[in-house]
Amino acid sequence: MSSSTTPRAVVTGASSGIGAATVRRLRAEGWDVVAVARRADRLADLAAETGAEAFAADLTVQADVDRLAAHLDATGGVTSLVNNAGGAFGLEPVAEANVDDWQKMYDINVLGTLRVTQALLPQLIASGRGDVLVVTSTAAQGPYEGGGGYTGVKHAERMLTTTLRLELIGQPVRVIDIAPGAVATEEFSLNRFGGDADRAAQVYAGYQPLVADDIADVIAFALTRPHHVNIDTLIVRPRAQVSNTQTAKG
Repeated sequence: MSSSTTPRAVVTGASSGIGAATVRRLRAEGWDVVAVARRADRLADLAAETGAEAFAADLTVQADVDRLAAHLDATGGVTSLVNNAGGAFGLEPVAEANVDDWQKMYDINVLGTLRVTQALLPQLIASGRGDVLVVTSTAAQGPYEGGGGYTGVKHAERMLTTTLRLELIGQPVRVIDIAPGAVATEEFSLNRFGGDADRAAQVYAGYQPLVADDIADVIAFALTRPHHVNIDTLIVRPRAQVSNTQTAKG
């Protein structure tokens, strides 16, 4: 794939939230986009809306990741990977944490990112203008009570990203870390609290949080810089949130 062709991005976790917003934004920028997630029905709706290509896959299953890589290779390759798939489950203290929740977070946030990055890296290098962009979190920057599992997986994802940048020195691939703070999406906190809508809503009450489009804006900015420009790490929070543990609420 030459640098003169239309860039082609894979966006994981594309069925909702930041992933879906990123698909919309990159399509608006004129990019070809492959939207990847488990929920085929939501992907089909997004594809019909945006003209993106839908590819249903579970990124915790190696065979699905291999199938995605083979499809991309057979249809022109890929220039950019947006590793967005992830999530948080539970907010219990370490002493009471659910081991299954922690396992699920590691499988999705860390090992899922590792699988897809490994599978697509040869194509990203071959493109001559590759990008590996990882949506981590401000949870990767510091701890907070009840967040031992999620901060742990996001720290691991951040270390994966920063280590990869060192290991790709001299290759035509940028490695970018976008770390959002509080983002109000339809599913993040709802999933974290096991479907408790009232508890999820309280996370964003009393201040103006970020929304998915805000993060899609930042992702598009990073990917559309001249390719010699690498946004190593960009932390973006709502103005009211000054740290993981301090938010001004009215």
